Amino acid sequence: MTLPAPTTLVWAGLLCTPVMISAGQILFKLAGNRIDGREATGLAGLIQTLFDPFLLTAFAIYGSATVLWVYVLRYLTLSQAYPFMALSFVLVPLASHVFFGETLGLRYWLGAALLISGMMVMNT
Repeated sequence: MTLPAPTTLVWAGLLCTPVMISAGQILFKLAGNRIDGREATGLAGLIQTLFDPFLLTAFAIYGSATVLWVYVLRYLTLSQAYPFMALSFVLVPLASHVFFGETLGLRYWLGAALLISGMMVMNT
């Protein structure tokens, strides 16, 4: 059963959650890029990786996004809310382009348009 929603907060949650998940993905990539540069191997390398600031920040963002998502789901059905998570499939490549210089081709833009169109169809 869903409750009457405080509209602005739910919309903010619907949009912020995939943005936060996308930010976490970029931080995971940054943490992963730093693994090769570590001199320590074995357990010491694992501990260094686990305490990498990028990785810890990504975990914190993911945790916060999860709490926000639970709040959103208090007011919406999962079938209403979940399509918004597809925004991360649009946002992560965009951020990868900005932060890592990854190339976005025609397939990306067509796919992004289809994802956003699908979200609009599912939520109207």
